[in-house]
Amino acid sequence: MKKVLSLILVLSLVATSVFAGGENEESSQDTEVGTKISFLNSKGEIQIALEKMAEAYQAETSNEVEILSCGAGEIPYTKVTTLYNSGNAPTLSMLDPTDIYALYDTYALDLSNEKWVSEVGSNALSIDNKVYAYPFCVEGRGIIYNGDAINETLNRDVDMSSINSVEKFGALLKELRANGMEYPVFLAKEDWSLGAHQLGYLYDSYENSADELNKELRAGYDAKNDEKFNQLIDTLDLEIEYNYFHNDPLGADYDEGAMLLADGTVAFWANGSWAWPNMAEGGAQASANFGFLPFFLGNDTSYFANTKIQASPSKFVIIDGAQASQEEQEAAKEFLNWLVYSETGQEMFVNEAALISAAKNNAVPQSNPLSQDIVEKLANNNTYYLPGFAAPSDHWSVMGAAMQKYVAGVSNRDELAMSFDKYWEKQQ
Repeated sequence: MKKVLSLILVLSLVATSVFAGGENEESSQDTEVGTKISFLNSKGEIQIALEKMAEAYQAETSNEVEILSCGAGEIPYTKVTTLYNSGNAPTLSMLDPTDIYALYDTYALDLSNEKWVSEVGSNALSIDNKVYAYPFCVEGRGIIYNGDAINETLNRDVDMSSINSVEKFGALLKELRANGMEYPVFLAKEDWSLGAHQLGYLYDSYENSADELNKELRAGYDAKNDEKFNQLIDTLDLEIEYNYFHNDPLGADYDEGAMLLADGTVAFWANGSWAWPNMAEGGAQASANFGFLPFFLGNDTSYFANTKIQASPSKFVIIDGAQASQEEQEAAKEFLNWLVYSETGQEMFVNEAALISAAKNNAVPQSNPLSQDIVEKLANNNTYYLPGFAAPSDHWSVMGAAMQKYVAGVSNRDELAMSFDKYWEKQQ
């Protein structure tokens, strides 16, 4: 009898174990990760934010997104082509427009039929009437100012909208120096800042005339005798004269610059809306008086470049059409739709990444003063950009190096102009 009872107990335990194992197996399947994809990020300041967004996306969809980083100083075009050549292409790649023009016909998936196309309108990157890239964000750039620091130093409220020429900007810098802020400018040393963003104002000044600009650049520009080039360098010269790191201009640390602007040690930093995460880490408060001045070109106070801020879609995302499986491509499409349409994606895009969405359906209020200023200027038609122009992929590194030499005082204006002309001669 005892043997029978023992046998019954053993069978009962086996059955319980089998059924329990089945339940655990089913539970495991419920939480199993779905499709794994990768996303190449070329905006280092939002790396942590993107990783948090990827975690939130996975929690809601079970698909996993690995956020790959484009290292500091690393050219996105070089990074992505290296990954393609090694057979490890990212499923999604965030790139500059010029990179997409160079890569789309070989690698990019046609996204013309995606739902979000109607939300981004003309912000989408279209080539030959096909949409190949999602406009990741809208960014504005100019000269960031700390209005509280300016007003406190001068003991008066300055109407920043009245600063609309290089002459008036120089006068304000001189007044700040006379009142104790001897070096009110932080001048970033990075090649991308100097070669892409600051030198980029020269190209942006050809508003709505990309064809004209391309012809001039490739016909022999003669920067030394060009009015716009010299106006841009005039403003750069003011930055150099009043640079906080005047004794070591190529030793200027980007994060330290963000802190100096945040605490009011300096009042100006030529940069863009993407700088807010660094400024916030440096102690900047969202309630403080930060905003943008234009990057001035000359003294014509009616000239659009002196009264408006450059703002446009800056980074675009392609989906790999060469190495990714169909399942991975579908997961990549889903991730973009999650950014555009989900409440979590919309909220994190604005509040976690501190970005301005290119999609009109994202109505989440901007949470930082730089983005707020850009959005307000967009609404009031106080922004501009040059559609249809894309500098070559090596522009920021080659011309950035030439600009660094000028900033460091090891070359003069004529030599910088010569470097500019030689660069474009090679593009013919």
